Amino acid sequence: MACKAMHQLLFLVFGLLTFNVVSVAFGYRRSGVPFKVHKAVVIQKESLVQQRAGSPETVSAQCTEWDVIVTINPDLLGIQHPVQASDLSVGGCGVTSQTPTAFVIEAPLQGCGSTVMMLTDEMVYTFTLDYIPSPIPGIPIIRTNPAVVQIECHYPRNHNVSSNALNPTWVPYTSTISAQDVLGFSLIIMNSDWSGPSSSNVFYLGDLINLQASVDSTNHVPLLLFVDNCVASSASNGSAPIYTFIGNNGCFTDSKVTGSNSQFIIPRIAPSNLQIELDAFRFYGVATSSVFITCRLKVTLASQAIDNLNKACTYITGLSQWTSVDGSNQVCSCCDANCATGQKRRIEMARRRPGRSVKTTPVEWEKTLVVGPLFLEGKHHPAVSEHLTATEAKPAGSFMLVLGSMLVVLALTCSAFLLYLLYQKPQISN
Repeated sequence: MACKAMHQLLFLVFGLLTFNVVSVAFGYRRSGVPFKVHKAVVIQKESLVQQRAGSPETVSAQCTEWDVIVTINPDLLGIQHPVQASDLSVGGCGVTSQTPTAFVIEAPLQGCGSTVMMLTDEMVYTFTLDYIPSPIPGIPIIRTNPAVVQIECHYPRNHNVSSNALNPTWVPYTSTISAQDVLGFSLIIMNSDWSGPSSSNVFYLGDLINLQASVDSTNHVPLLLFVDNCVASSASNGSAPIYTFIGNNGCFTDSKVTGSNSQFIIPRIAPSNLQIELDAFRFYGVATSSVFITCRLKVTLASQAIDNLNKACTYITGLSQWTSVDGSNQVCSCCDANCATGQKRRIEMARRRPGRSVKTTPVEWEKTLVVGPLFLEGKHHPAVSEHLTATEAKPAGSFMLVLGSMLVVLALTCSAFLLYLLYQKPQISN
């Protein structure tokens, strides 16, 4: 019996080993779910500072069902100075494995600073590969520049990212109800005329950065979108100072604190859409020009009244007053105080009343999104320079014209005088 049991155990172990080998060979991962690779895009920044960072020879990416696998060449910048593994990260997640010829970072789709954008036919997860060189131990110098490489994973929207389970041929009633609460929030950098997403993430001081927040409420009752708060930081991992330019439950504080041109655009183009104009800025004393923007978006029923916790208010400097995008200026009066205090007190009082229920915002109706990095540079004035050059050249051209005229007149006068002398000489001789 013991011998027979031993044979059965060995047979079972052999079977498991065979299954694992076959699973790896045929691309199976995680409980037999097929390993499928999706479209990966590595975006190289157009900067001489970065040398080759982001080129196919230095960075490659593989997008799977659960994560993105980034492979980095040690000669990331192409200058024969290998980078250190400790100086590489994807949204704060470091190198997970390495060989003499490559560093590998595996980042989950829902982590490592990833942002998601929902387009018409696909979902795009965006990651940022950061290279931040550290000084050589004991020597206060560095021989490489920082570099940033953007990586995108594209998934079809009709594809289930979390699993490949078969869809039932009938739709259960419970799934229909839960599907109504699935909302697609998005935060996109738009071009200057709002006609589409911006093709560049480089801005200059004095520019207005256009941000468009929206929610896809398909198969849902009408909803009204708000931007609860927005903060900016020079890093995506929370290690750098932050600046809150929208706070206090929808108050655009930047327009009052700094007297900027920042504002919510009035009117809305749709209840499920909110447009933001942000006056470009940089962080003082920070060497990098990169800026990451993190905003918390939320929605309420469109039929619900605007209140202190659900509003979009801009401070108009010329009028010295707060103005609501939705016309309810009275809800903006708390922007100079704490908008949450009074509202929370009223909610608490309502809870204490017998027979009264208090509506709370479902968790699915809020979402925190991150965009970036944006690169803020000193303002470039090519048109002004050309204008000044032309203006400075104008007096020089006028001077040359006057000088030339004077020389012509002088030459004519001399010629006339010489002719006069030649004409008078024969008469003197007589």
